Amino acid sequence: MSHQTGIQAGNDVKDIFANARAGDEYRLVKVVIDNEQLTLGTYKKASRSWEQEYDSLVLPLLENDVPCYILYRLDSQNNQGYEWIFLAWSPDHASVRHKMLYAATRATLKKEFGGGHIKDELFGTVKEEMSLSGYKKHLTSLAAPLPLTAAEEELRQIKLNEVQTDVSVDTKQQTLQGVAFPIHRDGMAALEKFRDKKLNYVQLKVDFEQELIKLSGTEHTELKDLPMRIPKDSARYHFFLYKHSHEGDYLESTVFIYSMPGYKCSIRERMLYSSCKNPMVDMVENSLGMEIEKKLEIENGDELTSDFLYEEVHPKQHAHKQRFAKPKGPAGKRGGRRITRPRARRTRTRAPDLNQHAPTPPLSTAGQSCDRGGGGCCLICLSE
Repeated sequence: MSHQTGIQAGNDVKDIFANARAGDEYRLVKVVIDNEQLTLGTYKKASRSWEQEYDSLVLPLLENDVPCYILYRLDSQNNQGYEWIFLAWSPDHASVRHKMLYAATRATLKKEFGGGHIKDELFGTVKEEMSLSGYKKHLTSLAAPLPLTAAEEELRQIKLNEVQTDVSVDTKQQTLQGVAFPIHRDGMAALEKFRDKKLNYVQLKVDFEQELIKLSGTEHTELKDLPMRIPKDSARYHFFLYKHSHEGDYLESTVFIYSMPGYKCSIRERMLYSSCKNPMVDMVENSLGMEIEKKLEIENGDELTSDFLYEEVHPKQHAHKQRFAKPKGPAGKRGGRRITRPRARRTRTRAPDLNQHAPTPPLSTAGQSCDRGGGGCCLICLSE
């Protein structure tokens, strides 16, 4: 920028910059542009902590129509000395020429003072932005994440909760992790009653705002009523006491049901319910001592029929194993077996022997034709 304006620092600015960097005497240095040169406007010495005297020193130096630069010293230090805040004041009522001139000369001033001493930079057009509260808001905005769209925020949440799996030959420990939201005291009390069989049904839901697993319902539920307890537009956790008979014995089996109605829920809801499920079930089994016979995952309540629950709790055991079937060998170059048709049997016909002729018929009489000659005696007849 100095090549654009050609403005350089005067000797008074260079001297006070050197003294300000060397010790803790100066709290504030104001620099202005006068006669196309960076000149010293004023300076203030430190008497209290930087926060206590910030507004009383900075705000009175800000004019409504003239830009300026202010270097304000903090009480913190780095390896080069005390840290400073660089304030660039450019009020709305200043002329366009002054605004452009100060904007183009900002890099020159920072280079002259030394960028290693400047911790933060603050630009303002109104005094509220240059006050101590405005500076703290500036620091908060720097620490805050960049604004995201709804889709980007959901993807960010998914990446934060991705399961990191250690896959190797020697892996023996459980590496799948989840989000361990605590269960609200009402939910814990209901689960304890369910464990003691004072309740036969408990429904839990995830509170995203408070990051808690809360109680949703404890209505007495028969098997025929269970499908109606499954919401069609939101996910839930269910604990159901399945009362039934098996091989002549009466049983009461604890069934955990995780209902997720497909893509009717948002990505965030599906992700959080899936991540909270395993830690919540582990806590119920270990802390409450509840034995869960079967864990199910469904999309809608229509799946929860009597036959379905019975087959899930008591899967069929196959007594006879399938025999080993010898695999077919490769076809090879000969190819697969082909169907052949039987050939028709040929009969050989013996050629007639010209030297052997049929029995000689009686000679024909005069006027009669010979049977072998076809009208007149043949050579055979004549030779005889």
